[in-house]
Amino acid sequence: MKFNAKFAGALIGAITVSGAAFAGYVTPPGERAGIDLATPLPEGVYFVNLAAAVGNDRRFGAAADFNFDVPVLVWSTPWTLAGGRIELGVAAPVLELGFYNRAAGGYQSGFYNPFVFGSINWSLGNGFSIGFLQGAYIGISGGSFGDAFNQTTLDEMLELAWHGDGWNATANIHYNIVGDNQASGLTPAQRKNSDALIYDLGLTKTIDKWEIGAVGFGSNTFGVAGGVGTVRLDQSQFALGGLLGYNFGPIVTQAFVTTDVYKSNYPTYETRGWLRTVIPLWNPEAPKTVAAKY
Repeated sequence: MKFNAKFAGALIGAITVSGAAFAGYVTPPGERAGIDLATPLPEGVYFVNLAAAVGNDRRFGAAADFNFDVPVLVWSTPWTLAGGRIELGVAAPVLELGFYNRAAGGYQSGFYNPFVFGSINWSLGNGFSIGFLQGAYIGISGGSFGDAFNQTTLDEMLELAWHGDGWNATANIHYNIVGDNQASGLTPAQRKNSDALIYDLGLTKTIDKWEIGAVGFGSNTFGVAGGVGTVRLDQSQFALGGLLGYNFGPIVTQAFVTTDVYKSNYPTYETRGWLRTVIPLWNPEAPKTVAAKY
């Protein structure tokens, strides 16, 4: 299955636990695993949605569930630059967080910072494609989630893909550049969150309308991530999982489950369930053949 949908999203990232400031991510690792973001889309408008459920979310302790939904609208423009297709998009993430068996307790939900982006993508031939994305999370969300990342954050991504003989290999490597957040509602306030390197991977096989294969992702945080009375703890992880997809015609779906196989400076291992859907909304009509009569 040649999965040419563009995808981007955003999520909450950092939490202070027992006086130690754990770094976090604006873009959740694994969000772009198993999807081809490099191959140029045909001109048109596309809707992409990613829903994910995370049990025992480590950012909030072992008794927390963290779910999110990221709807994305992508316009593959008629314009090209140096032979590469220009594509533009926007995402509006929705978060849901529940605490259990904890003094803080409770439930929170709401919209998070919107993500706007542009990319340029080239088909190189022989099944290879490459793309570059530049985007930004606009820090305008409210304080329901402690404003841990309520700041403008840049996201830069290198997109790679190869398709051949029914095989699909993808790699999306991106870097979050996080700004200052001295106004954070966390206690003690984190004065600076870490930048992060995230790599989302996929290797799948298309069989008729089915797609089956493996996905993986890893992440590392870098730089200062602390405030008054806190100690910086850079983090890293790597997770693996399986993917199953189906092409319904115009609508394509992918479901996958991932679990950590390595972690550093995280309190728990984590398992995530994901569901991705891609729907073409509009494509220009193909030019009609005009038969000249003499």
